Amino acid sequence: MLRIYGLLFSFFLIGIIFVRIPQDSVGLSSFATKSNLLGSPRSAQRFLNILTALAILMYVGIAIKLNLANT
Repeated sequence: MLRIYGLLFSFFLIGIIFVRIPQDSVGLSSFATKSNLLGSPRSAQRFLNILTALAILMYVGIAIKLNLANT
């Protein structure tokens, strides 16, 4: 079951990294402000930063538990 959670977090992290808006890309940032997909760009960036950090911490915790279980 822990392997499934690890796999889900891996795909989730890959997806959330692709969703993040690059700061130097004018095309993507203008799309985000016009579509209002994630709210204001600043709040969306902060939310994605927090979500990414939490997901990374959970993924590292799962990876450590899996490694300890295999030894």
